Amino acid sequence: METLAPEVLISEEDIALRIEALGNAITEEFQGQEVTIICVLKGAFMFCSDLMKKINLPVKLDFVALSSYGDGTASSGTVKMEMDLSDSIKDKNVIVVEDIVDTGLTIQTLKQTLEARGPKTIKLASLLFKPSRNKHPVNIDYLGFEIQDKFVIGYGLDYAGRYRELPYIGVLNAGN
Repeated sequence: METLAPEVLISEEDIALRIEALGNAITEEFQGQEVTIICVLKGAFMFCSDLMKKINLPVKLDFVALSSYGDGTASSGTVKMEMDLSDSIKDKNVIVVEDIVDTGLTIQTLKQTLEARGPKTIKLASLLFKPSRNKHPVNIDYLGFEIQDKFVIGYGLDYAGRYRELPYIGVLNAGN
């Protein structure tokens, strides 16, 4: 099995510091209210878990699974919902937690689907954003890091199902 040695783009320490700031911002904005976190599987699970720990509010958690990449390094251009929410979000404060927004197609499609279900508010928290690839603009309310157009892995992000376990964000094929 081929093993890659990714170059560290964002360290574990920098991720932790930024997530703490995002958690504080969410806590401040929704002070005294409950929030429903919707984790976009599979890539956002680590970010979502760590972010929830930094939100000092009552939190409910639900999951969706979408795909637009398959096993490649470029979006297929088609978004497929593989798993839907288990609970209603009507009249709820919803925060969608995503790993990365690049073209914006996946999150734009998901937000339209969720908005039709009548939430009180809907916000987006994304660990990463690639502005150079963005074709479908969406508002990212809580952004971790803006990055260049590189294929990244680690901290939940994968390449063909591998490298999610890395505690940092690395660049695929950097130096290989």
